Amino acid sequence: MTAAVQSAAGPAAAARPAGALRQSWYLTQRQLMVFAKQPAYLVITLIQPVIWLFLFGALFKRMAELPGFGSGSYLGYLVPGVVVMSAVSANMWAGMGTLEEIERGTLNRFLVAPVRRGALLNANVLSQGITTALQSVLIIALGALGGAHYPGGAAGLAVLVVASSVLGTVFGACSNALGMLVRQRESIIGINTFLLLPLTFLSSAFMPAALMPHWIRVTARFNPMNWTLEATRAAMRTTPDWASVAGHGGALLALAAVAVGLSLTTFRAYQRSV
Repeated sequence: MTAAVQSAAGPAAAARPAGALRQSWYLTQRQLMVFAKQPAYLVITLIQPVIWLFLFGALFKRMAELPGFGSGSYLGYLVPGVVVMSAVSANMWAGMGTLEEIERGTLNRFLVAPVRRGALLNANVLSQGITTALQSVLIIALGALGGAHYPGGAAGLAVLVVASSVLGTVFGACSNALGMLVRQRESIIGINTFLLLPLTFLSSAFMPAALMPHWIRVTARFNPMNWTLEATRAAMRTTPDWASVAGHGGALLALAAVAVGLSLTTFRAYQRSV
């Protein structure tokens, strides 16, 4: 069947005038239309971030008074943490969508269609990035309504949105790779449940590094969630530290490239197996 797929799709895809970019955008629109038809999903995905934002913001607001905290308000400090946590949480479930497409036969139908293989993965990455950016903007707006201030202005907030989208790409690509490898919902659910909170608490999402135990501070250096937080908080200061933004942002982009490459490798392995 693999040979038939290649003979049916390869020449036809090469002959298509649209090209990979146009096909990627068409498939991205398809995924976004599915998202738009489920507004309840957007509301549900925002419920938990709102709880974290306002419950933690109210419960620990006096933490900002601790020596060494270094921030004007705890809510303002918390917003980037909630944005990053939400980006990870939402994209960790991308593999479930991949599993659904495999089970419904949608993915196999695309494999015999005149569509470039890269466009299928590009669409997944683009749609996840757009939805993550939208969610991040909404959380930032809710934080502002609650009284959070953003000294870094529009540039700092832009770094926060872009960096959280890149981090979402990392976890979304890994989740897709896992979905194509194990093809079991229980495995994805178990791994996601196991990883989310440890990754969050082993970062500066809720507490500055200066107030963390030493072993958590050391562990956080290898946590991509913490790279994102360090980059965004450096950009959101009154006087941004662009060297820190470039360093942590570069590491995050490199990890995203590796994750997308892994997803592409597992996709090709899946293609050969059908």
